[in-house]
Amino acid sequence: MKRPLIAALICTLMVAGCARVRDSRINPFNWFGQSEQSVNVAVVQQQPADPRPLVLQITDLRIDRAPGGAIVHAVGLPPRQGYWQAELVRARNVQAEPGVLVYDFRAWQPVTPTGTGTPFSRELTAARFLSDQDLAQVTTIVVRGQENQRLSRR
Repeated sequence: MKRPLIAALICTLMVAGCARVRDSRINPFNWFGQSEQSVNVAVVQQQPADPRPLVLQITDLRIDRAPGGAIVHAVGLPPRQGYWQAELVRARNVQAEPGVLVYDFRAWQPVTPTGTGTPFSRELTAARFLSDQDLAQVTTIVVRGQENQRLSRR
């Protein structure tokens, strides 16, 4: 009778301890939280290395853990349909504080006139893999558009 009771007590204590690990920083799923919209980062006026324009708005940002690093997924909303070759480009003209990694969401404009369409039909998705070495000193990841930016913090 004592052994099953002791085993049940040990199992109960172990399960109760799982809540602490779930909410701790040890859990890799907690490394970056939900994204939030923020004010724009101070930008030094320079000619960008990438001639593609920024998308109009960043509507979503999420960071998923992957073997050896993380994948940054961003959803952008251009002003009209037909934008193509979307990419997250590391911002070179930003004076950000240490630990902040800033990306610009850029895409080519359509060559011919296109309709506006619904926001859902205009959405673009871009992603970038960051290795554990890239993320070693990073506490915040920012993705910028023309009108807004979204960020995710550890």
